[in-house]
Amino acid sequence: MASYKTKLKLYLEANSKTFDRAKVSIQDNMDNGVSAPFIVDWNYDGLEKPTAEQIASYETAGNAEETLSDVLDKRKTEYKDFGYQLDLLYHDMTAGKLDATGEWAKKIKKVKDDNPKS
Repeated sequence: MASYKTKLKLYLEANSKTFDRAKVSIQDNMDNGVSAPFIVDWNYDGLEKPTAEQIASYETAGNAEETLSDVLDKRKTEYKDFGYQLDLLYHDMTAGKLDATGEWAKKIKKVKDDNPKS
C-alpha cells in the first residue's frame, strides 16, 4: 500500500505543484493500530485541499512510484561509489575496452539486469 505522502506528492504533481512541508502538514492518528493520516494544514494557492477519495485514487500510481524508488535505491547501492566506477573505467580505458566488453559496462549491465525497473 502506497504511503499517504507518496499519494499526496503525486496529486500535487498532477496539479503542477510540488510537495513542500512549509505548505502542507500531515498528521497520522492511529486507529486501532491502523494508520489514518490526514491533512492538517493546506497552503497551496490555486489548489483546493484534496479529499480522501482524491488521494486514494493515487494508490496504484503510488505503488508504482514506491516500487521504482526501491529499485533505484538498490541499484545505487550495488553500483558502489564513483571512485570504484572510475577505477573500473580507467582499467577498461588502458585495456582498450571502452565498449560493452569492459568491466565497467558489464558491472552496470548486471546491476540493471538484476534490478529491473518493471
